[in-house]
Amino acid sequence: MCERAKAFRVGLIGTGRISDIYLKNIRDFAGVEITACGSLNMDESRAKAAEHGVPRVMTPEEIIADPDIDAVLNLTIPAAHAGISLAALQAGKHVYSEKPFVTDLAEGQRIQDLAKARDLKVGSAPDTFFGGRWQTLRKLLDSGVIGEPHGVSAFVPTSGVERHHPNPDFYYAKGGGPLLDLGPYYLAAMVFCLGPIARVAGLGRKREASRLIENGPRKGQRMPVEVDTHCLSLIAFENGVVGQMMVSFDVWESETPRLEIYGTKGTVCIPDPDPGDGANIFQGPVWVRTRDTARWTMRPRPNAPPEWEVAENTHGLNFDARGIGLADLAAAVREGREPRASGALGLHLCEVMEGMLQSSNLGGFVDIESTCTRPPMLAETKEQGLNVDLKTVP
Repeated sequence: MCERAKAFRVGLIGTGRISDIYLKNIRDFAGVEITACGSLNMDESRAKAAEHGVPRVMTPEEIIADPDIDAVLNLTIPAAHAGISLAALQAGKHVYSEKPFVTDLAEGQRIQDLAKARDLKVGSAPDTFFGGRWQTLRKLLDSGVIGEPHGVSAFVPTSGVERHHPNPDFYYAKGGGPLLDLGPYYLAAMVFCLGPIARVAGLGRKREASRLIENGPRKGQRMPVEVDTHCLSLIAFENGVVGQMMVSFDVWESETPRLEIYGTKGTVCIPDPDPGDGANIFQGPVWVRTRDTARWTMRPRPNAPPEWEVAENTHGLNFDARGIGLADLAAAVREGREPRASGALGLHLCEVMEGMLQSSNLGGFVDIESTCTRPPMLAETKEQGLNVDLKTVP
């Protein structure tokens, strides 16, 4: 661990359910420490501070104003992301935000412009593409194992969150929905693997006007649904690759893989994760099938298992390493580079998803004006802890 005086001091704003994994993991990040936490619910914040050893509990305004805090970890609800991030930047602090980066593109651009003017770093979840599974997939692509990629498919079928989340309302309110909740994980992985997106189209529907909360103290209550809960999209990348994505809160079960990329010489596949992992899949196998090993027959073979090769995983972070993007932002500040999970990537993903929603309402493709760089890979390692090498790999 770096000396305390040199640590990257972080104030956490928003101590809801998502904060637990951040607070747990950040204790193991070299050179990063949570020095304060707070939210609108100060009783909740005091309980989280006591549980995770955070030394100070402060209001969000106090955290933003504190000169001893270097960065704000913004874990508020999506509608509050932009306001907190802008206030933190105005106060001279770096910012790392949960996804989605913003719910309004103009505010997202204001965040980018202000950060550049103040020479501050901005990062945004998701950071799941740091995981060993996605780094392995990228290595396979870059080494030409499947030839030139030309297509991608992503499928994220879920039945929603009201069966396990005690307060699921914001998932179904404006700024929520499966596209904005689940889409960032897979869109970020696509951009990491294939580069930025040029244009999109989408369709969506809302299954019902309200849904039943099925757990917790509000069990039996119904909540309104303001967003589409089943979304289909077409995606055209800047490099010519074309793709499709389905994200849903309306699917009880599915056998589709989470993501496949198709190339001139083969296919790489991310199979369905273990039950309970949901979209947060840092870990898991990567399957490969090439022209030489592909099975081709005109006769159906029901119940025949696919003869995929399991790729060797040569990277770390094969566990729930949520928050590693914050550690990378701290490293980026020290090294004078852009974070891998950058604000530019977060804004690009938000415009992509906004374009999908616009297309669903208006029809036709929507051009994406923003762009970003394809995030660099992590170094290969046998280390599986949170203190992996975050320096940029040539």
